[in-house]
Amino acid sequence: MPELPETETIARDLDREVRGARIDAVHITKPDVLREVTPAELARRAVGAAIERCWRRAKLVVLDLSTADRLVIQPRFTGAVLIDTGSLPERELRYSTLHLDLSDGRRLHYRDIRRLGTVALMRPERWAAYSASLGVEPLDPAFTAAHLSGLLRGSRQAVKKVLMDQRRLVGVGNIYANEALWRARVHPAREARSLSHDEVDRLRDAVVSVLTESIAARGTSFRDYRDALGERGTFVEHLAAYGRAGQPCARCGTPLTGTHEIDGRSTVVCENCQG
Repeated sequence: MPELPETETIARDLDREVRGARIDAVHITKPDVLREVTPAELARRAVGAAIERCWRRAKLVVLDLSTADRLVIQPRFTGAVLIDTGSLPERELRYSTLHLDLSDGRRLHYRDIRRLGTVALMRPERWAAYSASLGVEPLDPAFTAAHLSGLLRGSRQAVKKVLMDQRRLVGVGNIYANEALWRARVHPAREARSLSHDEVDRLRDAVVSVLTESIAARGTSFRDYRDALGERGTFVEHLAAYGRAGQPCARCGTPLTGTHEIDGRSTVVCENCQG
């Protein structure tokens, strides 16, 4: 968390709000979030650059700079990229790890409560190599049922683990893996290779639909996730599996079961619908 819908929402907000702004200064208060660049090097390479584009790759928020560098932010569990017009609450400023002073007087903060996320500055060749190590985008037309079948075929791993493997399929974390498998009526512990053609078709459609719907709701907020404007996502109101262990299945009424046995993460399943 944040997963694909949350980072997509942040990236769209940033692209709309700060594209074209110049970076006038870089302030780093918690340098342990930096990767592949020192504080001094980040300031040297970023100051004076314009933000040409903000977009998402996998669970990353990417800022393309006019220098050809890319500022790559991985929020992980409690990270957020927040636009500050001077009214950002103290509770958010308290956990700011770095901020960029923009030419229009605003600031762009990377806030991270637990500091498990990262901020990297990558040159084009480094970004190309890094991006190539990541899997297919689930909202790309290339992500077809046939492509998903190829990812699952031959794997003895639980299908939920395969869905969350960023080297195969990007952007799907624990929340949306639970939701997609519930929608597709597939048990999370099933061997990936055991799925039938019909089940793969349903699972592909479920992955795409749950991600698309969550983006429309601006993501899922429990505690820490905020969009770039500091607002909460509302998809939590539409979750059918994740976080609902012990509650009745919305489809059949059977109490949902919660377990940590599959991958050490919280897994919620309807043993009747997904059995």
